[in-house]
Amino acid sequence: MKPKPLDNGIYELDMLKTKLDALLDQSRQYMAMSKSENTSVAYNSDFNHFRKWCEYHGLPFLPTTDEAYVMYLTDLAAAGFKVSTIKRRMTSISQAHQLKEYPSPNTIYVKTVWSGIRKMHGSAENGKKPITITLLKEMLLQVPNGKMIGYRDKSLLLMGFSGAFRRSELTNLDVEDVSVTPEGLIVRIKKSKTDQEGKGQTIGIPYGNNASTCPVRAYLSWIKQANIIKGPIFRSVNKHSQVSESRLSTKGVALIIKKYASAIGLDDFDYSGHSLRSGFATTAAMLGKSERAIKDQTRHTSDAMLRKYIRMGSIFTENAATNIGL
Repeated sequence: MKPKPLDNGIYELDMLKTKLDALLDQSRQYMAMSKSENTSVAYNSDFNHFRKWCEYHGLPFLPTTDEAYVMYLTDLAAAGFKVSTIKRRMTSISQAHQLKEYPSPNTIYVKTVWSGIRKMHGSAENGKKPITITLLKEMLLQVPNGKMIGYRDKSLLLMGFSGAFRRSELTNLDVEDVSVTPEGLIVRIKKSKTDQEGKGQTIGIPYGNNASTCPVRAYLSWIKQANIIKGPIFRSVNKHSQVSESRLSTKGVALIIKKYASAIGLDDFDYSGHSLRSGFATTAAMLGKSERAIKDQTRHTSDAMLRKYIRMGSIFTENAATNIGL
């Protein structure tokens, strides 16, 4: 688009530049919105770590150099950071360079160093363990009966498991997102990690066979006891059993899961907010549920990740070494 050759051409050029600058700023906002809030926070935190490291060592960070970049990666690996964490840091640094229209540090030198880090440190990595139905039932026995925090924790554990929720999905749930039907709960997930456009996804949580472990009854008991008629479902509860108006944080979900894992003698380091979700997929596979049915509930977009859980769940039920005469 060229400005018209008017007498006030300089003014027209200035106006055009101002408009283009505004459009560029808006496009950057759209780029920022393409990531979930949790992802954006993680990216910012990761890049700030890189920036401070470079500043401390007197090295350039935006744009950076190959030497500074690989020294940073090497320092992270030597300090014991997980390969998955280092990979996320690399993504964050790359995003920061792209936003400023600098070339991402991705030369053969960088790739060679990264390959060496993966080979040396990646093979020993272990993900967090799943909370299977057996472990979940043991954890539920540790939930305090008749206490406000117990009503909340029981509902959170059972909803988180049966709905295969991510932490952010669980904490973002509002009462308005849940419909009670004769068959169970219909839950609308407004936005999730794999639904960045916010189209929404709907799942069903059926009544359980046992009243003591039924996710629907646990949910109804919690909102009744807490007198929650609108807004966030899962909230903070203080030591005086007072329920907050504010939403429980994703960190709070992880801490609740770790607390009950520790209560039944497990090492809470091995479990995280993701353990309920992976535990559901593993348990469903153990019980012979179809891959399609599991995927409908977990809403996985990656078949590879889902099949990882299914394989763990069926490692003995469909084992070729079973019943071969040994």
